[in-house]
Amino acid sequence: MQTAQTAACNRAHELESRMARWLLMCHDRVQSDRMPLTHELLAMMLGTTRSSVTIAAGILNKAGLIAYARGYMTIQDRERLQQAACECYSTVYEEYRHLGLL
Repeated sequence: MQTAQTAACNRAHELESRMARWLLMCHDRVQSDRMPLTHELLAMMLGTTRSSVTIAAGILNKAGLIAYARGYMTIQDRERLQQAACECYSTVYEEYRHLGLL
């Protein structure tokens, strides 16, 4: 289900909202605001270029949603990051919650 949702998401949504979704999914699993994530890894996971990730991260950073430095991303405002994420995040989140995985 998550794979199908991600494939559809990658075709339908802007990079900033996809990046917000991916960061929230990581946050749910590692349960830490600070995560070891490089722009290169995010580019691979989101199917885009490193320079595009840098631009998207800058937009989320300027909005006060995340901070990043030297291979780490920190979620600064989870509630607003959820608002910035596409609806795909809530779809996958609810499925994981329904299965008892969160």
